[in-house]
Amino acid sequence: MRTRKLGSQGLEVSMLGLGCMGMSDFYSGRSERAAVETLLRAIDLGITFFDTADMYGVGQNEELLGRVLRPHRSRLVLATKFGNMRNAEGQFLGINGRPEYVRASCEGSLKRLGVECIDLYYQHRVDPNVPIEETVGAMADLVRAGKVRFIGLCEASVATIRRAHVVHPLSALQTEYSLWSRDPEAEILPLLRTLKIGFVPYSPLGRGFLTGNIRSTEDLAPDDYRLTTPRFQAENLQHNLRLVEAILNMAHSRGCSTAQLALAWVLAQGDHIVPIPGTKRTARLEENIAALQVSLSDAECQQLNTLMPVGIAVGSRYPVPQMQALDR
Repeated sequence: MRTRKLGSQGLEVSMLGLGCMGMSDFYSGRSERAAVETLLRAIDLGITFFDTADMYGVGQNEELLGRVLRPHRSRLVLATKFGNMRNAEGQFLGINGRPEYVRASCEGSLKRLGVECIDLYYQHRVDPNVPIEETVGAMADLVRAGKVRFIGLCEASVATIRRAHVVHPLSALQTEYSLWSRDPEAEILPLLRTLKIGFVPYSPLGRGFLTGNIRSTEDLAPDDYRLTTPRFQAENLQHNLRLVEAILNMAHSRGCSTAQLALAWVLAQGDHIVPIPGTKRTARLEENIAALQVSLSDAECQQLNTLMPVGIAVGSRYPVPQMQALDR
């Protein structure tokens, strides 16, 4: 497995990471046995970068990773997040970036993960009521205390990134990015290159949409949270399905799946980019890792840019309340 560097502070991870959210929350068909098999298979295949958050399964995902990955700790990079508050029943309570909350959240994550230090600690969402300097200042204190190695932000605006990076160097920004979610290209990606901050795209397969396996809402279980997402709702889905059809022929001509083509495109956007496609099954994991063998030429990347230009998807990434919670 090849590696890539995130930021300029020394963080190096496998070229592809693994998003672990769906093993414990939001998607249907969860199985702890399958999740354990997937995590162990990821290690066997050379993945060293595992992504979780304290809100995934209300702590259960961190506990899962702690149990399974602890014997392999010395060669792995564990990333987790704080800031999205949920109660024991999973109800969302708001965003919290207060310094005392940062410290308490870190202690909770360290305990659930069963580690002495978190490799990469993100603020999950920016708290509009707390100056970013205060939140990142508390994160910097955790670095100095030896409880965190590197820090990052999620879904942060250009202005927030600039202000945060002055307080303490950011190693990574995590935000949604894929062939059908290309908003970061306008301002975010150029800034990250200038400041030498790594980029960690989540949902690089469009929450599974770019795999070509979702053809209608009937392909999603009744409790699948994607049914609440505008892009997956009936009035938008038929338009968006044509986007997958547009790249299907290209994938066939390359002898790869649409998922592999979509991941190869993300990887081709820069060597500071490390996508974290999420899965809870070994077969999908192996398919995703095979995307590392798909090398796209500049002409092929441009062809994909033409087929799926910025703004082509119909519907917002999240329902209105969640879109309003994003830092802009």
